[in-house]
Amino acid sequence: MGASHATAYHNLDGFEICGLVSTGKSKERLNEKLGGNYTLYSDFEEALEATQPDAVCISTYPDTHEEFAVKSFAKGCHVFIEKPVADSVEGAERVVAAANKAGKKLMVGYILRHHPSWEKFVELSHELGKPLVMRMNLNQQSQTDMWTLHRNLMKSLSPIVDCGVHYIDVMCQMTRSRPVQVNAIGARLTEDIPAGNYNYGQLQIRFEDGSVGWYEAGWGPMISETAFFVKDVIGPKGSVSIVAKDAGGAGKSSSIEAHTKTESIRYHHAALDGDDKFAREDTWINLADEPDHQELCDREQIYFLKAIRENTDLTDHMADAVNSLRIAFACDESVRTGQVVAL
Repeated sequence: MGASHATAYHNLDGFEICGLVSTGKSKERLNEKLGGNYTLYSDFEEALEATQPDAVCISTYPDTHEEFAVKSFAKGCHVFIEKPVADSVEGAERVVAAANKAGKKLMVGYILRHHPSWEKFVELSHELGKPLVMRMNLNQQSQTDMWTLHRNLMKSLSPIVDCGVHYIDVMCQMTRSRPVQVNAIGARLTEDIPAGNYNYGQLQIRFEDGSVGWYEAGWGPMISETAFFVKDVIGPKGSVSIVAKDAGGAGKSSSIEAHTKTESIRYHHAALDGDDKFAREDTWINLADEPDHQELCDREQIYFLKAIRENTDLTDHMADAVNSLRIAFACDESVRTGQVVAL
């Protein structure tokens, strides 16, 4: 994600990169890809002091998000931060408080909010009546560099927290109702991750309006690619589904590019005629605007720039980011305790 956001800053008018920071060799590879003209740093605080930036993009592992964001706000910077905001709810609240104290913008990388097809998916869900049943997953059969990435992520978070915040956010947009209860299960399928963590999890959420939703996430070389890409919402009036024939195909579960693809939306109408046959055929929606992963990152950064220049109020955006994380951690608590958690 850091490389994708840096590429956006490199290509878009309105931004000027003043430094690339990483502890490893990724900054050298990225710098070469971008033309080799940027100053490189291995230490975040050193880079912050040396460059005095107007804005900082934080795409590190989640256990550094809070520290780097709070330090950036203390230096008077705007912050774009990858999800989740922090590796704890309290940490996320401290980040938001720091943004408000500094009077600077905090934008969180909820990339699906910038995808026209996902916006349409949420919009159509509002036509289905209540309650809603939401079924979503993103399992990833990972090896080589992706398995290394996943193992590193699981040093601080579980898959249903790290990825789950995206889909919990979508569910909250669909229901526009308060979540009241969560239940979750998980399993540790490998010795390659820290004791006490798990690389497969499934969460269930119950909402105040009677809506329910589940999300499933598994990472690792053992994960099945059968039905790993399910994006479904059902209501009394029908159902809406993302049908990704290519992105949902074999070998695509660990492709970052495939994770945001929609390809087609299928709208099933539940209404029956006098013979109890479907009164309407299913509607297929193929939006012409289907951005790839880099284009989505570009759009995120265009919105970030607009928010800074036009002083957009991001209060609701920040609250939604903390709320989805709070729900995700409640699910994590349910896995670890075996108990239903009330919200």
